[in-house]
Amino acid sequence: MSSRSRSRSRTLGLAALLTACGSPSVETHHDLATLPIAGGLLEGGRLDVGPEPRSAPPAARTPRDAAELRAWLADPNGPAEIWLDARTWAGDWVIRRPVTLRGAGPDTVLLGTGTGTVVDAEGEGIVIDNLTIRGTGSKHTTEDSAVKIRGRHNAVSRLFLDEVLFGVSLAACNACRAERLHVTGRAGDAELRGDGIKLWESDGSTVSRCLVERVRDVVVWYSRHVTLEDNVVRHSRYGSHFMYAHDSSVRGSAVIDNVVGIFVMYSARLAVEGNVLAGAGGPAGVGIGFKDSDDITVRDNWIVGNTSGAYLDTTPRSPATPVHFDGNVVALNDIGLRFHAQPHGVFVTGNDFQENAEAAIVDGGGDATTTDMHDNYWSDYAGYDLNDDGVGDVAHEVKRLSAELTDTRPALKLFQGTAALVTLDAVARAVPVLATRLLLRDPRPAITPHRLALGGSEP
Repeated sequence: MSSRSRSRSRTLGLAALLTACGSPSVETHHDLATLPIAGGLLEGGRLDVGPEPRSAPPAARTPRDAAELRAWLADPNGPAEIWLDARTWAGDWVIRRPVTLRGAGPDTVLLGTGTGTVVDAEGEGIVIDNLTIRGTGSKHTTEDSAVKIRGRHNAVSRLFLDEVLFGVSLAACNACRAERLHVTGRAGDAELRGDGIKLWESDGSTVSRCLVERVRDVVVWYSRHVTLEDNVVRHSRYGSHFMYAHDSSVRGSAVIDNVVGIFVMYSARLAVEGNVLAGAGGPAGVGIGFKDSDDITVRDNWIVGNTSGAYLDTTPRSPATPVHFDGNVVALNDIGLRFHAQPHGVFVTGNDFQENAEAAIVDGGGDATTTDMHDNYWSDYAGYDLNDDGVGDVAHEVKRLSAELTDTRPALKLFQGTAALVTLDAVARAVPVLATRLLLRDPRPAITPHRLALGGSEP
C-alpha cells in the first residue's frame, strides 16, 4: 500500500471511530458527541462552558461605572461580592483583596487596554465568574493574559476568554480552580500564541470542564498534585505539557487535532486515564509522550489517528518505577508504540492495537522484546485459538525486514511507507526466514478486542 493510500485508509478509519462533523459554535474535525467520554463532557447535548445569562440577586452591589468598580476593588472594606451588569467595562483591573466578581453573562465584558494583563489578581479567596474578557496585550515577555492570579484558594469559572494572548495564568496559586472556561487564542502560527491555561508552582490546583482552542499549550510546570479533568483541548500545539509535575493526573478529556496531545517531562507518579488523544499529525505528531519520567499509568485511553500513538524516551528511568500501559485502544496510528531506546520496566497489557501501520519502533535500532507484554489484541494476529479460551495458542510476533534495513542503511528511510518496503515486509511475512529481527512479542494475545467494538456504531 502506498503512503497516500495508507493515509486515506487511516482517515476513513478515523472517521468511523470519531465522526467528522461540526460541534457547537466552533469548527472541529470530530463530533464530541461520538466520543466514549462524551457523557462526562457534554450536558444537554453541548459543551457547557463559558458564561451563562444570570440575574443579580435583589441585594447585589452593582457599580454605576468603571470608576466606581475600580474604587470598590481597591477598597479593603469594599463589597465582598460585586455584580457587573451586561455592558462593556473598559480598562485593566487590579485585585488585591478577597472579593467575588460576577457578571450577568456573555454580554458582561471586561475589555482590556490591549497593553498588558486585563485582570491582575493576588490574594486568597478571589473569585472571577461568568463574564467575557477581551483585549490582552501582545507581549510574551510579560505574558499578557486575560487573568493572572496568585495566592491561595482562588477560582476562575465560566469565563469566555476571547482571542487572548495568554488565557489564565495561575502563578504560585495553590489550591486554586479553573472551571468551565472557554479559551480561544489568536489566529496565526501556534508558536507565536500564548498558553491557554498555565499553572506554575500551583500545587493542588484543578482545571476542569474547560474548552481550550487555538492556543500554544496547556501547561503544568513545577506544580504537584494537579488534576486536569473533563477538558477539551484542540487545534493547539501541546494539548497538555507537564514538567516537574509530580503526583498529577489527566482524566476524562478530549485532546484532539493538536501537534502533540499530552507530553510529560521529568515527572513522577502521573496518571493518564480515560482520555481521547487523537489527530496529532505531522512529523512531530505524538498522541502521548514521556521523557525522563517514572511511575506512570496510562490506562483506558483512546489513542487514535496520530503519527506516533505513544512515545517513551528514557521512561521509566529505572525498572523499579515502571510504566503501566493498560486497557488502551491504540488505533490507526502510523506507529503504535515508539521507544527512543530499548525499553525496560514497561508493562503493556490488555490493550487493543487496531490497524496501526507499524506496531512498534525503537529508535536507533534494538527492539521492544524487553517490555512485559501480554493479553493485548492485535488486529494483524494470524494465529488461532483451538481451545476457545480467548487467548491465542501461539505468540504474536512482529518482525520487520524493512526496519532492519532502514536501521542499517539510514538512506532507505526515504522509502518508508512506499509500496517497495510494504511489499518487502509482505514477502518477509510469507517467508519468515527473511525477517531476522524480532521487534516485539506478546505470548498471550487476545483473540477479540477488549474495548474496540468492531463493526459497531460505538468507537
